[in-house]
Amino acid sequence: MALSNNVIAAISFVAMLLSIPIIGAGIWLATEPDNSCVKILQWPVIILGMLILKVAIAGFVGAFWRIPWLLIIYLIGMLILIILLACLTIFIYMVTVRGSGHLAPSRAYLEYRLDDFSVWLRRRVHSSYKWDRIRSCLRSSNTCAELNQSYHMAQDFFNAHISPLQSGCCKPPTECGYTFVNPTNWIGPINIAADMDCLKWNNDPNQLCYSCDSCKAGLLANLKREWRRADIILLVTLVALICVYSIGCCAFRNAKTEDLFRRYKQGYT
Repeated sequence: MALSNNVIAAISFVAMLLSIPIIGAGIWLATEPDNSCVKILQWPVIILGMLILKVAIAGFVGAFWRIPWLLIIYLIGMLILIILLACLTIFIYMVTVRGSGHLAPSRAYLEYRLDDFSVWLRRRVHSSYKWDRIRSCLRSSNTCAELNQSYHMAQDFFNAHISPLQSGCCKPPTECGYTFVNPTNWIGPINIAADMDCLKWNNDPNQLCYSCDSCKAGLLANLKREWRRADIILLVTLVALICVYSIGCCAFRNAKTEDLFRRYKQGYT
């Protein structure tokens, strides 16, 4: 039984270590400018990682000091958390499976359309109340200002691989036919009826295309890219947790079997 408890303690310690990538993924999302403005995914990920850490600690303590009820809490709690992690991983994949950029003529960067993304993601930026808050947050970031520091010539900017957020919020859509002055200053549109966003563009640094649908689409494209990276971390961790949990269940069953056998021998003798 001591050996089985040692195994459970060891795998509980491994589960504690596996909670670190989950918490780290949530913290990384929270530090990204777009995710910090939207505030959707980072807290569920961080909270789930913290719960896995606490349950793993309970399992380690229960195994090390041989406290059966803590081991039971560990096995039940970890099963629930693994199911929740699996649901979250699948959910992130499903809401980010749609949405990709479109090539613009003579441009290296991509442009994005709001209708290309999943309904659930579009709802996060649809209401004016939600978008006003997100827009104010985006304005306070250095996302667009840094383009003026990096690109001074039109061709350099057209050949740049800028982020989806910068493509959607910091410049007008290419089809509007604006003339480049600098990355956030454009004049003389020749096809203003091509898109409603053409009318929304404003050279004011506090306006730009923050009211455009292309900005919302660029934000969602940024979220999709970052969520997919976090989802890979969650998926790898999920697989590892399932393996660890399976070993823990086997060790707990062996410990109970050894205990029953020991009691049987004592009763027999």
